[in-house]
Amino acid sequence: MLDQNVDDKKNQITIEDELQKSYLEYSLSVIVGRAIPDVRDGLKPVHRRVLFAMHELSNSWNRPYKKSARIVGDVIGKYHPHGDQSVYDALVRMAQEFSMRDPLVDGQGNFGSIDGDAAAAMRYTEVRMSRLTSEFLADIEKETVDFRPNYDNSMQEPSVLPTKVPNLLLNGSTGIAVGMATNIPPHNLGELCDALLHIIDEPNCTVDSVISRVSGPDFPTYGAIFGGQGLLDAYRTGRGSIKMRGRVEIEQFKKDKELVVIREIPYALNKSSLVEKIAQLVNEKKIDGVTDLRDESDRKGIRIVLELKRGTIPDIVINSLYKFTPLETSFGINMLVVASNRPALLNLKQMLEHFLDHRKEVIIRRSRYDLRKSEERAHILEGLRIALDNIDEVVRLIRASKTPQEAKERLMERFELSERQSQAILDMRLQRLTNLEREKLLEEYAALMKLIEYLRSILESDVVLLGVVRDEVVELKEKFATPRRTEILQSLEGIDIEDLIPDENVVITLSRRGYIKRTPLDTYQQQRRGGKGIAGVHTSAEDFIQSFCITTNHQYLLLFTNLGKMHQLKVHQIPEGSRTAKGQHIANLLPMDKEEFITTALTIREFSPDRYFLFVTRRGMVKRTALDLYKNVRSGGIRAVLLNEHDELLDVKEVPANAEILLATELGLGIRFNVGDVRPMGRSTAGVKGIALGERDRVASGVVFGDPERTQVLTVSANGFGKRSDVDLYRLQSRSGKGVINMKVTAKTGHVIGATSVSETDDILLLTSANKIIRTPVASVRNVGRAAQGVTLVDMENGIQVMGFDVVEGASVEGDATSTGEES
Repeated sequence: MLDQNVDDKKNQITIEDELQKSYLEYSLSVIVGRAIPDVRDGLKPVHRRVLFAMHELSNSWNRPYKKSARIVGDVIGKYHPHGDQSVYDALVRMAQEFSMRDPLVDGQGNFGSIDGDAAAAMRYTEVRMSRLTSEFLADIEKETVDFRPNYDNSMQEPSVLPTKVPNLLLNGSTGIAVGMATNIPPHNLGELCDALLHIIDEPNCTVDSVISRVSGPDFPTYGAIFGGQGLLDAYRTGRGSIKMRGRVEIEQFKKDKELVVIREIPYALNKSSLVEKIAQLVNEKKIDGVTDLRDESDRKGIRIVLELKRGTIPDIVINSLYKFTPLETSFGINMLVVASNRPALLNLKQMLEHFLDHRKEVIIRRSRYDLRKSEERAHILEGLRIALDNIDEVVRLIRASKTPQEAKERLMERFELSERQSQAILDMRLQRLTNLEREKLLEEYAALMKLIEYLRSILESDVVLLGVVRDEVVELKEKFATPRRTEILQSLEGIDIEDLIPDENVVITLSRRGYIKRTPLDTYQQQRRGGKGIAGVHTSAEDFIQSFCITTNHQYLLLFTNLGKMHQLKVHQIPEGSRTAKGQHIANLLPMDKEEFITTALTIREFSPDRYFLFVTRRGMVKRTALDLYKNVRSGGIRAVLLNEHDELLDVKEVPANAEILLATELGLGIRFNVGDVRPMGRSTAGVKGIALGERDRVASGVVFGDPERTQVLTVSANGFGKRSDVDLYRLQSRSGKGVINMKVTAKTGHVIGATSVSETDDILLLTSANKIIRTPVASVRNVGRAAQGVTLVDMENGIQVMGFDVVEGASVEGDATSTGEES
């Protein structure tokens, strides 16, 4: 009883050890027997079994097609004890021209499409091996590879194919095992043959010299790649990454419209998914300027057409396609293979060396087989030659024998022949006794002796062996190499959109309901003071223009909201519209809350730490913050200023360190103080009091003075009145005072809508609630005292008011406008 307890303890194992052992065995089985290809023939077991089953059925390239179901049935019945669908999927992939660089199966029927369509059922399709595949199974009957029992030990299957083709790199491979994966891209057969010849001629060559013979992956779907350092890393270490890019062309369409046509797509990309993604981005306005999208692909090739709006720059659309869609994507190379029955990560040279080692072994085993067969045949021919030399005696001896066995023994004794030679003499036909047949026999014997000598030289000399390998590689290249399909790019940098867009002056208009557009400045021509203006933006009766500024295409457009947030765009990202167009809603460009709207549009070229923003709120608060605190803007915007209760952000200005500030109120007051009175603060602060407001008064505008050439204040009222006054008329005070009179406000003038700094060489653009814009010289506005009500700037009809204005600096002198970046 004690001994039994001891034996039980000896048999006990921990569950952790058993799980670890079982999992390792399972993972190794998946790696070696299912998911990772063999480095020698580049095939996974299922592909190898499919090809071998086709070979057994004589389903070669020069024979009739056979039903796919017949092949699948043989594979699952004899070699592959798994589901028929997995076998058929493997068969289908080997027949797809868009999946394999050089397909291994010649298919007849529907084998799927690059759009992701599934192949027809196996009972409908037919297959046979491709011509290239015949090189995979050549000499398999000559004991060139080891065979092993199938899953039920009833048959034998090859453990590897004696291929002459470096298939692992030619067609690539993808597989996910347990804890590891492989992803090898396809290559060009001609380049691989060149690399193999280089290794044969110089066995001690470096991996870099091998890389110089292989330009890079060569995908069946054409396209272009940029390998760079990632490709070098992959070829040197086994791991790396490359960029794949489709090919896009520009075609002329009609008179003034163009087409962007996608002719090639990256490898393994689903074409229909690409079209859907492009359509989604067009609808979301991330790809702008596209009026129509259609897939015109056919049997001749891929053709995805994007029809562009008039005036759209095609290169910008192409850049957006590369940036936002899988038309440009990465391919992660991971050259993990099964070598010597274990997983290994190999570089380019090592993979080719393993293939060459396999070819050497195949040739040696083939030569041994051929040598044995040749020697056996030569042995027989030697016996036949002796018989022919002594034919009369041989005939008498055979006739004198009672049985074949006696004749065989007497021949062996008389002529010192082996049993096989004697049997061959007895089996010889009488026609072999003719002189012609005798000559053929002697010629065959001489040829066999030469062959035997050659085969022995292969087995005895490595130089001769390598020569045979070399000849086979040269022959393979001559028979099957095709031109490269995938272009190798020296650089894959994106197009710089700003280089394609002229940095011209534009007007940005934003309505109160959130419609924004960009219009060339020269659309608005100069008029005399007091004119009626030209039609501007067409908005609905409930809408009006809220923000209005002049800038250039290459500047940053900073959009500040009433809730104190800031959003950022490039000016050229704003959709362009005609002078009367409504524009596009800001919600298509920026995420906005329901009660949030843009109060200020400000443009700058760069975010400098020694420059500052000045924030002004309706309740008279001011804040100064460095520009560089606003350069990193999230997609949802950032907090620009902290607002007190019942307050909202009115205006934002860029201010120099020695500037002066004038706050103008709606009821005609103004206070002037030095910007130094407002100390710099962080982003999420509320600021300090700038002016003490009356109960019904609010701040209408904040004006910055820092340019010695711009020392006048232009004030504009709601009813179209305006006046110009020297800034020196406003005495310099400390901030938070009540200020002095800025403009005489009456029922006739209406409340002050804003003020700005000007010089006599500027122009002013005014926008009315009737959506008309008038441009007039500042010099036509009389320079008066602080308390004046001003002159009529625009002829106002009943119920119409001025909603906004901006200044075009130096336009009256230079004839060209540049942006102030200021908005009222």
